[in-house]
Amino acid sequence: MNIRDSLCLAALSMAMLAGCVSSPTRAPAVPVDPVQAQANDQRRSDIGDWTLSGRIAVSNGKQGGSGRIDWQETKGRYSISLSAPVTRQSWRLSGDAAGARLEGVDGGPREGADVESMLQATTGWDVPVRALSDWVRGIGAATAEYGPAKIEYGAGNLPSRLQQAGWLIEYQDWQPAADGPVMPARLVATRGQAKVRLIVDQWSLGAGQ
Repeated sequence: MNIRDSLCLAALSMAMLAGCVSSPTRAPAVPVDPVQAQANDQRRSDIGDWTLSGRIAVSNGKQGGSGRIDWQETKGRYSISLSAPVTRQSWRLSGDAAGARLEGVDGGPREGADVESMLQATTGWDVPVRALSDWVRGIGAATAEYGPAKIEYGAGNLPSRLQQAGWLIEYQDWQPAADGPVMPARLVATRGQAKVRLIVDQWSLGAGQ
């Protein structure tokens, strides 16, 4: 069974997850302190090494799947472990700016210089892995690569919406992290038919916090 079929069998789990993070009604605008908002952004941007664990759901408009996710970033290198609860399949995506490697798929590991292209060709999912490493922290990705980020702020001077590179990221909940700033707890990233939902159960912040 390949990774695409395995994730499709996890659609029921995705539906349950989607119910947990359904988009709330837009709240009325709240006063925002731009100085405090910028300070909050800088604290999250300064985090160099971090780990998150939680649940992820992806869909492309026709097919969807979900599972557990453990994501670690250390010195510019990422390691992402995924597991589908229904099929008990697991995969590991690792890499850095030079390229990526996907393990656990039929036919053996896949490697490529462009992680997004490799992942879409192998699984059918449009997941902006490199930009998400910034978006999951509530900050814009590198302007040189993704263009300027437009950020809207809400309660607590924290981002409520971020638009960049054709993606819309909606921050639905935040949580305090031990010995660090408040971090995103629930977010949804969409572009066209592509959608990525993420619930973070726990953050662990390393150097640079």
